[in-house]
Amino acid sequence: MSLLSKRLQAVRPSQTKAMTAKAAALREQGIDIVTLSQGEPDFDTPDAIRKAGIAAILGGRTRYTAVAGDKSLRDAIRQKLLRDNSLDYDIEQITVGCGAKQVVFNALFASLDSDDEVIIPTPCWVSYPDMVRLAGGNPVLVACHERCGFKLRPEELDAAITPRTKWLMLNSPNNPTGAVYSRAELAALAEVLRRHPQVHVLSDDIYEKLVYDVPFCTMADAAPDLFDRTLTVNGVSKSSAMTGWRLGYGAGPAYLVKAMNTIQGQTSSHTSSISQYAAIEAIAGDQGYVADFVTDFRRRRDLVVGKINAAPGLQCRVPDGAFYVFISCASVIGKTTSQGKVIETDMDFALYLLEQFGVAVVPGSGFMASPYIRISYASSLNDLERACARIQTACETLCENEKNHEQSKITA
Repeated sequence: MSLLSKRLQAVRPSQTKAMTAKAAALREQGIDIVTLSQGEPDFDTPDAIRKAGIAAILGGRTRYTAVAGDKSLRDAIRQKLLRDNSLDYDIEQITVGCGAKQVVFNALFASLDSDDEVIIPTPCWVSYPDMVRLAGGNPVLVACHERCGFKLRPEELDAAITPRTKWLMLNSPNNPTGAVYSRAELAALAEVLRRHPQVHVLSDDIYEKLVYDVPFCTMADAAPDLFDRTLTVNGVSKSSAMTGWRLGYGAGPAYLVKAMNTIQGQTSSHTSSISQYAAIEAIAGDQGYVADFVTDFRRRRDLVVGKINAAPGLQCRVPDGAFYVFISCASVIGKTTSQGKVIETDMDFALYLLEQFGVAVVPGSGFMASPYIRISYASSLNDLERACARIQTACETLCENEKNHEQSKITA
């Protein structure tokens, strides 16, 4: 008899982590790999934030904090939400976790009973459906098509809601597509939600600061009457290049935040005290570096989009936010590699790029959308140039193989 739970058996390993690990293994064998699979800024954590962390260590601020987070950090978050998002929370409505991922999981675990439903627009971050399953709920995946900008439409939301629906999960800017919901689009979704008072909104705003030429808006601001039905989730990982510091936060109804703190108190307790004091600087200090990040990311985005759209068989939209390009590879499906293997899925294409051309990407199936691949452009321009050149060659090789195959049939 297996010791493992049935709940765990329904959960899949992250394809993002799996492709990054496979790339690392090949690199350890001495193979030149360009890794574009990891959702992590390549910038160093800004100097002022690092100094704040060092000061916390030297100042002996290394002991337990409140489970919900140090009061000074939660107050900085409260002021940030008011300043940037026009959202007015009490400090008891704010909780800090070991990354935004833990905040999301705590909310789901605190609120879902068996067979409760969570609507997740796809393409979506790889962890959302499995976190819902681990919490005992059922993910309801709603496909958002490229022709609609990969964004959920009101009629699609309305059709997906049932009496069992407890949450709508929204991620804007979106991982993996870079789609950003406008205030008007959020307001249109809110019109549907007003007819279904049992449905709450989990708004994952982790890429909030990384937008290009479009304004950011979050649901609780776009629809103030849904404020008490919304959990706003954010963090410092992406905007302040602090992925390894593991600090995210959530703000929402006091009863929900209290329940989330109970779960966190019985699992991880609080996140690192050092990370918390560094995050105060990240949230309340000078954030001029963010504009520099966005400028660099925009330059990289434009490079990748141009190169990818020039590669035969690939096409992509220009993303409005985050640091990903979501690429349709539908036109390479069915083509044959030089080794005689048919590319049948986006996973096949991702493995083809990795194993034969040394480029690590993530197949769209990991994000509940096929046939696509995701590229992270949070890498140096040099690495992006190298990777795109290899992808171009990979696609040209597939086209050449097809041409030769057709020619051989004619002459046979």
